[in-house]
Amino acid sequence: MAFSGNFMCTSFKKELLEAVHNFKNSGGSTYKLALYTNSASFNASTTAYTTSNEVSGTGYSAGGGTLTRVDPSSSGTTAFTDFADLTFSSATITARGALIYNDSASGDPSVVVLDFGGDKTSTAGDFTVVFPTADASNAIIRIA
Repeated sequence: MAFSGNFMCTSFKKELLEAVHNFKNSGGSTYKLALYTNSASFNASTTAYTTSNEVSGTGYSAGGGTLTRVDPSSSGTTAFTDFADLTFSSATITARGALIYNDSASGDPSVVVLDFGGDKTSTAGDFTVVFPTADASNAIIRIA
């Protein structure tokens, strides 16, 4: 098994301090979500988008889909941001996990590795990645 959990990439944490990533809805970076097979090998040390072991099939294009950002917010001592759910329509694909990456920055730097916990398949139907609630306890990107 190549995926072993969900990770905020270490390079992403460093790049936040270098102002590489901008999550604001107005003027922010473009983020994409690429889907991968169970042969992909991703963890916290993943640094950038790659086509290696990316899924292929009807309804999916290399590079994945563009994410709709949710403006960053905070609650208590936690800052967070999230994305709207992403659907690949009429897709025939099988994915084990995903990589969120910054498509606006040089080298397509990685942000988050998502482990689906097992293969997920759609056959001529919608393949939807559902994001958690955008709050301090659940958002896909949280800094406490």
